[in-house]
Amino acid sequence: MLSAKPAQGLPSELLRIINATHHDPFEVLGRHSLAAPSASADTIIRVFLPGASKVSLLLKTGALPIDRIDGTDFFEWYGLARDIPSHYQVQWTDRHNQVHIEYDPYSFAPQLGELDMHLFGEGQHWGIYEVLGAHLKTVDGIEGVLFATWAPSAERISIVGDFNDWDGRQHPMRVRGASGLWEIFIPGVKPGNNYKYEIRNRDSHQQFLKSDPYGQAFEQRPKTSSIVAAPTQFNWEDQSWMDQRAGWDWQRSPVSIYEVHLGSWRRGEGNSFLSYRDLAHQLADYVKYMGFTHIEILPVTEHPLDDSWGYQTTGYYAPTSRFGSPDEFRYFVNHLHKNGIGIMLDWVPAHFPKDAHALARFDGSALYEHEDPRLGEHRDWGTLIYNYSRNEVRNFLLANALFWLKEYHIDGLRVDAVASMLHLDYSRNHGEWIPNIYGGNENLEAMAFLSQLNVLCHGQCPGAIVVAEESTAWPQVTRPTYVGGLGFSMKWNMGWMHDTLEYISKDPIFRQYHHNQLTFGMMYAFTENFQLPFSHDEVVHGKGSMIGKMPGDTWQKFANLRLLYTYLYTYPGSKLLFMGSEFGQWSEWAHGRSLDWHLLGEATSQEDRERHVGLQTLVKDLNKLYTTLPSLYERGFQHDGFEWVDCHDSTQSVISYLRKGSTGFTLVILNFTPALRENYRLGVPVAGKYHEIFNSDSAYYAGSNKGNAKEIPTESVSWMGHAQSIQLTLPPLGAILLKCDY
Repeated sequence: MLSAKPAQGLPSELLRIINATHHDPFEVLGRHSLAAPSASADTIIRVFLPGASKVSLLLKTGALPIDRIDGTDFFEWYGLARDIPSHYQVQWTDRHNQVHIEYDPYSFAPQLGELDMHLFGEGQHWGIYEVLGAHLKTVDGIEGVLFATWAPSAERISIVGDFNDWDGRQHPMRVRGASGLWEIFIPGVKPGNNYKYEIRNRDSHQQFLKSDPYGQAFEQRPKTSSIVAAPTQFNWEDQSWMDQRAGWDWQRSPVSIYEVHLGSWRRGEGNSFLSYRDLAHQLADYVKYMGFTHIEILPVTEHPLDDSWGYQTTGYYAPTSRFGSPDEFRYFVNHLHKNGIGIMLDWVPAHFPKDAHALARFDGSALYEHEDPRLGEHRDWGTLIYNYSRNEVRNFLLANALFWLKEYHIDGLRVDAVASMLHLDYSRNHGEWIPNIYGGNENLEAMAFLSQLNVLCHGQCPGAIVVAEESTAWPQVTRPTYVGGLGFSMKWNMGWMHDTLEYISKDPIFRQYHHNQLTFGMMYAFTENFQLPFSHDEVVHGKGSMIGKMPGDTWQKFANLRLLYTYLYTYPGSKLLFMGSEFGQWSEWAHGRSLDWHLLGEATSQEDRERHVGLQTLVKDLNKLYTTLPSLYERGFQHDGFEWVDCHDSTQSVISYLRKGSTGFTLVILNFTPALRENYRLGVPVAGKYHEIFNSDSAYYAGSNKGNAKEIPTESVSWMGHAQSIQLTLPPLGAILLKCDY
């Protein structure tokens, strides 16, 4: 309890409020019982209002003046407790002669629950985003916003914003014991108010101005303030999609993903961004027309730098404001679901940027990151690495994954840079990394985090998939955690992608010497659940576009790319293709402008237009084949879904194989040279009449139209271990798919 009047000068606790160093301003401000009550006064109300000229206490009986402590911005009222309600209003006039009326935030009890704090401290609070951050709340019938954040090394934290003139002296927060959590309920703050945390470190006494790690809305770059988000008013209309997803057997279903960067897929007038709503309609129409089952969007979590493509995230709990509001992003997701299209989100738990307003040294200490740069810094990317051994850090990330799956109905996550998480020596020289407790280079804490991530996502959001971008031979990435795996749904097949692109980029005359680059992948094809990615990473930083990688003249380039995409869609595993690659954009992807859609229009010569449209049509038809032929997807992760017919014809650079389902098979033959091969004999597993169901060299795709127009009966000629065989015409740089009527 407080004494009635300071004997001489100001008490130290008041000086700490003035100097903005007090860790618990509720000990000083607000309503308190007097240590020596009298008949006329048993209660003191103290407020601190920098810049106020006069202050009154508003009661039902009228306004009572509050006296200033001379030479300070403290105002004190003494009286009887029975005359004052639990929550009282203060009226004050500021330096601009504006009058304010507000409830005293220091009259409210702590709001964070003991269970919430306990679970967060244990790293087990999966709904922590509903507790920390800024949330509208009604306390004892009074509306306001509860602000809460985690900063155990802070000496003092204040909420600053457009509602208090960004003055850190006005709304210092209270700390909740040893939890490291700080909170304050501020009546009268509304959705749309901008805010940040002003944090003073207890050791260095430096001050930092930070945006909210749990903020659910942000200003548009280059501004960096968090925004108090309004409760969603969105009415979801995708329940049938969500119900179907919950029972979805993705291992036996087609998964064909169109990878999209929302900021450069298409642009508006003056090279402006399209809105989430415009993107929803245009993308849904296009993706549906092309036959992809899903889109995967590069990170839309808030980020300050366009050049980072979203991979240097500062607002993990907010869709970027570049394209609209959080509810407009919900509209985007909802509209695609209504059109039967799933949505994957590129998610970045491997690292975060050093921007001064964000997570880096959030409370003046290495809070989310490691202190030692040998553990805590990615020098290649100029970013920081999360400290996965810290409960609260893991909780921040794990709850964030669930946030996108639950709150925004996202259908899955593609986890970026998993290899960098798993290896302590990733891109580091000797002496630049610290071994684990067993002396190895495995990041044991990251392994535990990823395993927990997958158990949570699959357990709490049935049907959601989690895909690892993992570029090494780390074992059991997609095997269940209960057998020692990491538990991912799928893993990018980077080895297959690199070998295939290296092979296809060679002049066909030399391909016979590199035949193993086509066949080696089958040695490990079923050790994981693989996704085959031709992603954004392959069309930037001087790597050239997909069409630009192809050798030969223009005709051969398009023929090679049609052949490559047929190989992609008939090889075991799910598929991913980056935007622009489907119609053969010549230029590398550039994030600052739209794709080269003009290549498909009248502005291009008829011959060139036919080639681009032909390639686009081929991808469309491959999607249709892949999603309607069970033999191409039903056993995409099983040994018995694939069988070589001939993998040894290196001299002619031809490979052939069967894709098998429960009701039949599809025969695939690919000719990787520009030579037309007639009377090419191939052993087949069953007798009958074979016919082409697809030919990448069709005139429909701007090819030379060579192939097999008529039925091809089997002959009783033993070949390649089969009693029956057929003779085929193989188109130049072409692929054909055959079905058998038997």
